[in-house]
Amino acid sequence: MADATATSYQLLDGKKLADEIKSEIAAEVSGITAGGKRAPHLAAILVGNDGGSLTYVGHKVKACEQVGFKSTLLHFTDTSITEEFLLNEVKKLNEDPEIDGFIVQLPLPKHIDADKVLMAVDPAKDVDGFHPVNVGKTTLGLSSFVSATPLGITKILERYNIETSGKHCVVIGRSNIVGRPISILLNGTGKTGNATVTVCHSRTANLKEITLQADIIIAALGKPEFLTGDMVKEGVVIVDVGTSRVDDPTAKAGWRLKGDVNFAEVSKKASAITPVPGGVGPMTVVSLLLNTLKAYKQHA
Repeated sequence: MADATATSYQLLDGKKLADEIKSEIAAEVSGITAGGKRAPHLAAILVGNDGGSLTYVGHKVKACEQVGFKSTLLHFTDTSITEEFLLNEVKKLNEDPEIDGFIVQLPLPKHIDADKVLMAVDPAKDVDGFHPVNVGKTTLGLSSFVSATPLGITKILERYNIETSGKHCVVIGRSNIVGRPISILLNGTGKTGNATVTVCHSRTANLKEITLQADIIIAALGKPEFLTGDMVKEGVVIVDVGTSRVDDPTAKAGWRLKGDVNFAEVSKKASAITPVPGGVGPMTVVSLLLNTLKAYKQHA
C-alpha cells in the first residue's frame, strides 16, 4: 500500500487490472480450445434500447471476443413483449447445453416483473449472481456466483494487496447489487475478508462521524461527489462504485461520469483510491467473464 501522505496515493487502476485478468483468461481459453474443446459461451438478454444498457452489453460482448469466449445477444427491441415470452426465452437458455451462463440486462419494461424473470434463471447459469440461491450461498461463505461488481471490488483489493483483516470498513449504500453483498464478503473469511464492517445508508444519522473512523470506504450510493475530504481520515483506502452522468458543456458528449467520491479532495488524504471512470467499472465486466469461466468448468 502507498504511504499515507497528503500528496501520495496509490491509484487502484481497474482498467489496467481488468486487462491483466483478461489476458489470463484468454490464455486459459486458448489452452481449452487447443485441446479440442469448445470455448465458454456467455449469452445476454436485452429488452429495449436503453442507452446505458446498450453500452454495458456492448462492453460485455467485446470482452467476450477479447478472451475467446463465444457470446450471444438476444436483443428484443420491441418493449411490448410479454412476460410469458421473456420467461420462455430464459427457459430456452436454461436448457441449452451450449450456454454456460447468461444475464438478463436490467432495467426491464415496467409491465414485466424483473424479480420473477431473475428467479427463473437457472442458478448454475446465473453468472450475474442475482438468484437467491447464489446470494444465500455467498452469505454462508459457500462456493457461488458472486455478483459482478462486489466480485470486482474484492479482486481490486486482492490484486493491489490492500489488507482487510482487522480493518474497519465502511460501506455507504445497502443495495442488493453492491452494498449488501460487498459487506458480507468483507466480513467473511476469504482473502479480502475479516474486516469489521459498518453499513451506512440514507437513514444513517452520524455518517461523517462513522466515515472518519474508516480504514476502507466503499462508496456505492449513486450521488456524485458525495464523499468529501472532510469526511475521511489520512491513509484511508477508497473504492468508488459510483457512475453518475453529470452535465458538462465542455465535454464532447455534453456530460462526464462522476463517482460518489470527490476525487480531488479525498485523494489528498487517501493511501489508495479508485478512479471514475477506469476503476470498478472495468472490473465488473471482467468479473462476469470469471463467473462464466467458472460456470463452464462446472458444466464440463
